[in-house]
Amino acid sequence: MIDNILVGDVRETAYRGHDDLLSAGLGLAGLRAKAPAFADTIAPTPAELRRRAIHTNWTGIADFGPLGGYGSLYGAVPDVPGREFSAFARVSGAKSPHRVLVQVPDAFDARARCLVVAASSGSRGVYGAIALAGAWGLPRGCAVAYTDKGTGTGYYDLDSQTGVALDGTRAARGSAPLEFAPDAVDSAHGTAIKHAHSGDNPEADWGRHVLQAAQFGLAMLDRAYPQQAPFTHANTRVIVTGVSNGAGAALQAAGLDQAHLIAGVVALAPNVHVEGRGRALYDYASEAALLLPCALADPRFDRVPFARVHGAAPSAGLARCARLHEAGLLEGTDAAAQAHSALDRLRAGGWEDTALATAASSTTFDLWRAVAATYASSYLRAAPDAMPCGFRFGAIDAHGAPIAADAATRAAWWSDASGIPPGAGVALLGGTDASADPAGAAIDCLRALWSGDTADARTLRASVAATAAKLPRADLPIIVAHGEDDGLLPIAFSSRPYVASLEAAGRRPVFWRVPHAQHFDAFLALPAFGDRYVPLLPYGYAALDKMWAHLAEGAPLPPSRRFTTQPRGAGVLEKAALALDAR
Repeated sequence: MIDNILVGDVRETAYRGHDDLLSAGLGLAGLRAKAPAFADTIAPTPAELRRRAIHTNWTGIADFGPLGGYGSLYGAVPDVPGREFSAFARVSGAKSPHRVLVQVPDAFDARARCLVVAASSGSRGVYGAIALAGAWGLPRGCAVAYTDKGTGTGYYDLDSQTGVALDGTRAARGSAPLEFAPDAVDSAHGTAIKHAHSGDNPEADWGRHVLQAAQFGLAMLDRAYPQQAPFTHANTRVIVTGVSNGAGAALQAAGLDQAHLIAGVVALAPNVHVEGRGRALYDYASEAALLLPCALADPRFDRVPFARVHGAAPSAGLARCARLHEAGLLEGTDAAAQAHSALDRLRAGGWEDTALATAASSTTFDLWRAVAATYASSYLRAAPDAMPCGFRFGAIDAHGAPIAADAATRAAWWSDASGIPPGAGVALLGGTDASADPAGAAIDCLRALWSGDTADARTLRASVAATAAKLPRADLPIIVAHGEDDGLLPIAFSSRPYVASLEAAGRRPVFWRVPHAQHFDAFLALPAFGDRYVPLLPYGYAALDKMWAHLAEGAPLPPSRRFTTQPRGAGVLEKAALALDAR
């Protein structure tokens, strides 16, 4: 059965001695340090690429700052020797494959068979859930299956016509199976990104990607332990988990699991869309891209991290206010009144003040524009040279001029990239002009793809509708945990309506609400930012502990609750701030 979904061979590798499954031999100290270097920047080895990819994905999720408490207050990075099995797989009807990988620890507990399955967070590569699924499952003797869910870092270079092979190295088109190769576009230059340019709508298939990863995981356990085969959902507990988009994929899988493959689900800050409830990511991301640069000029954000540049509101944000006022979208004759009008519009759309405060960081880092441009291209199945609203991806020189990516830049894409540019030497190009609000016209275009009535707008909304999570089976245990201060995937638009939809259908999901937790634990090491928040990962680990106790020991599921957390403050995170032991 597994052969029907695989594209090419399975690669098996062992990691022991000075290497391991959980940190590639880096340990906690190595993960806190700079990314490991390549001996040859143009031709890194598969082992070097894997080690750096693991470092990138750990540090992109976890807070390793000196005040954050990882490794002392919660979490650990022990040495876990074992084997990895990796392959390319494909869901029925998809043009591009997705990457699957299974880690089988040498200490796999055959008496309490456990398979943890996770899709990557964001648009990350296949190791994108290692800080949650790997950190919890591998030290407990569970195998862990990962999928990049049709996104990932297998960037394709249109100038050299090279992509990423199964081992992470660069390969020419036609010389080896590639993680992603777009339809041939002879005149195109720059970089093609799997999430944006696969020709699929991968988000609509995230649940199927997760279920295929689970099937691959069971099949690889058969291969690893043939004397104890077969491994099935009847004799192996399959726990599906994830963070952010990976959590949304987990909930999509729960709604598609007609074979009862999944024993339990733990979803942390999920990007989940429910038909008729909440708001879809593209809707509120394009709205945030449009309105937040202006709204953040309001005085209430004067002391919010990342909302000011040298103590003043950015000039581009003030120009956005003026332009939106001229277009009749905002009230007020001065910038202060216009900023307040933009803030009122966001609140009317369901934005809460706690989410708006952390959304300032997403605005400053230009995440809204990058997310909206990438997702719009995916929903419209756009080619690399035909992205909507004038956008494209490619390398730039020191002056911001487009150039062909050099060999060293291309070589590091698989290990260093996040799956959505800018980053790792790839920029989001186009979509700007010489006006006082240079990004304004393209953002108007992105927003109109949601609110307008053109053929592209209708296609985009249909693609978003196809991503809606379906109702899971009545007896499936589900724990959803979400930070109340999440400014990227606000709880009001995602987890809260999802839980409400389950409760309306007679389900009883566990819902953990975490005040003072936002979306990016990795941001908590930034000056002044972490003072205001607590990390979210401890609640993911705790939820997995509770799920395991329920499945393996018959303990009752924990109650839904709102934790009584406290901001970390300027000192070291203390246990009391998390309130995990409070009842």
